[in-house]
Amino acid sequence: MHASAAPQPAPTQHCDVLVIGGGPAGSTISALLARKGWQVVTLEKDHHPRFHIGESLLPMNLPILAELGVMDEVEQIGIRKYGAEFNSMYHNDRQPAVYYFGRALDQGFPYAFEVKRADFDQILFRNAARCGAKTHEGARVTNVEFRDGQTSIVDAVDEHGQAQRWEARYVVDASGRGTFLASKFDIKRRNPDHRSAAVFGHFKNVERRPGLDEGNISLYWFDHGWFWMIPFKDGTMSVGAVCWPYYLESRTVGVEQFLLDTVALCPPVAARMNNAELISPVTATGNYSYKADHMAGRGYLLVGDAFAFIDPVFSSGVLLGMNSALQGAEVVDKVLKDPACEAHEIRRFNRIVRHGIRYFSWFIYRITQPAMRSMFMSPRNTFRMEQGILSLLAGDLFRSTPIRTPLFMFKLVYRIAFLLNLRDNLAARRRRRQSLAMTSAPARSEGTA
Repeated sequence: MHASAAPQPAPTQHCDVLVIGGGPAGSTISALLARKGWQVVTLEKDHHPRFHIGESLLPMNLPILAELGVMDEVEQIGIRKYGAEFNSMYHNDRQPAVYYFGRALDQGFPYAFEVKRADFDQILFRNAARCGAKTHEGARVTNVEFRDGQTSIVDAVDEHGQAQRWEARYVVDASGRGTFLASKFDIKRRNPDHRSAAVFGHFKNVERRPGLDEGNISLYWFDHGWFWMIPFKDGTMSVGAVCWPYYLESRTVGVEQFLLDTVALCPPVAARMNNAELISPVTATGNYSYKADHMAGRGYLLVGDAFAFIDPVFSSGVLLGMNSALQGAEVVDKVLKDPACEAHEIRRFNRIVRHGIRYFSWFIYRITQPAMRSMFMSPRNTFRMEQGILSLLAGDLFRSTPIRTPLFMFKLVYRIAFLLNLRDNLAARRRRRQSLAMTSAPARSEGTA
């Protein structure tokens, strides 16, 4: 048997911006930069449509979708989500707590969408091409050579083994959880404060909420973490559990059976899935949360999940990715016009991106604490705290909305609630830290049943 031939050297092609990855962040920055007149090449290793998790959008995605010109297309494939419903096994005497976006500090964005990412990502990718980007599917980047003071060389190979070489003035890493540059530079770090794992799939015949609540995401706390239930327009539903990694690593059965066994541990979820039928492969992924040491350097940016991924309890991933692409497009445009401004623009970009991650992360790190669960299950608008939380849930962190004071008051009340139930909260914190200490193995890649 002959060894497979290595890809033949390819002629060098030229562009202003080379974008690695055609997910929401990559397609967004590609479209925006192409509209500004730059020659943009986008290399996506897969083919659209392809399955992806992260199906729940936030209201602040809508202005970005409108700017991209894809609102009508997304409306056609998505179901409107007017709020988020929280449920707890530890508060069986309480009805679900539903947070409606229309009651946020800015009431002008009362809904978002739940979407199948295969359809959503394809819309954004095709739109990037319509805007003028040269989009390539089945093209996997193999190496990037950064040359100080010069252009960068990007090598790729297509699905037929044909080599490609691009010379680019700027490189944008939007490779998502593939984290191409963070892995290349060895700067990807698991989050030491909140490591989690997930197992999920798509089902039909799951009980849905009535009326306008039909499209709301439902979240359920249980002993090993929390569940999501995300309804789709076609009547199916995404169901997944985000757990401490020790729990996922304890499985001794196939991942499909493991998901079903996990559902059985949360009776309220199991009740809604009494007649459910699995219609997709079940996927498990370990050590969910990570962040790179830095998000930019001379001639490159990391946007979206290529820089950081945090626990998805607040459905923040797509918004953080698309917003970083929105901000990143401004950086790249200005730097290509005036390279001397790069350091200033990177500092501004760094500040905005970390601001969003920091706001969400404070709540995420505490989301399984009894004090936090109780506050979410019994919302009160004293000091406009409920409106502040609704604005956070809407993703309204990057405008002039006066969110800071209400969230400060929420944090203050949380600390008081923590102290009032000190024994249970300390026990929960201790269990969490023990679970983190038990999971020191390297992050595992995604796998399906």
